[in-house]
Amino acid sequence: MGDQASSFGPAAAVYERGRPPYPEEALNWLLPAGRPRVLDLGAGTGKLTRQIAARGLTVTAVDPSEGMLGELRRVLPDVPAHQGTAEAIPLPDGSVDAVVCAQAWHWADPVRAVPETARVLSPGGALGLIWNLRDETTDWVRRLGEILDSPEEDRSTDLAPPYGPVEHRTFRWTHRLNLEQLLDLVASRSYVILLSPGERAALLDEIRHLAATHPDLAGRDTFDLPYVTECARAVLQR
Repeated sequence: MGDQASSFGPAAAVYERGRPPYPEEALNWLLPAGRPRVLDLGAGTGKLTRQIAARGLTVTAVDPSEGMLGELRRVLPDVPAHQGTAEAIPLPDGSVDAVVCAQAWHWADPVRAVPETARVLSPGGALGLIWNLRDETTDWVRRLGEILDSPEEDRSTDLAPPYGPVEHRTFRWTHRLNLEQLLDLVASRSYVILLSPGERAALLDEIRHLAATHPDLAGRDTFDLPYVTECARAVLQR
């Protein structure tokens, strides 16, 4: 998880307000049965962490950004949260039964992250990867994507041994949000964070114009943003 990932720190509050949760059906599929001990790797402000904790499961958060972890600790004061990366996880061997990585595996170096996640897993534990993607088959969401013109994240799920075969599952759902939350969602993108203040302001003005003029959005206080959530999981074979 490289240097660009640390760019989220100064924008932690925006990230917390703007980023959507994850569908519970996806967690049902990703998490092992029973009461697994879970590591949320690349936890950010704890969007996924809180959903795991709400299930009554033991969860630990790890993220490279102290700024993001500060927001997570504010929201989830009872959850252990440590600074670390997928290549250097500050947990003992075999200390968790599941590692989940939401919207963050593309920051990792898989050559180092695969054996390191395997190290902290108990025998038969699972690694789960999850990404929320905007569903651009909806016209206004396609237009939003054209305005953002953002580089597509690498969602490679090739996992070497000691993991077994990788399984995949897709979930479709919608997230209701208002204009301010949509602006925060845009502002929390890593490449937007790195724009100059003038460039960022111009981009956000385009989003406001879209919300004011598109027939699916104009005059509405809230609107539904459709998502496709892509998941992958693999079980440790040792």
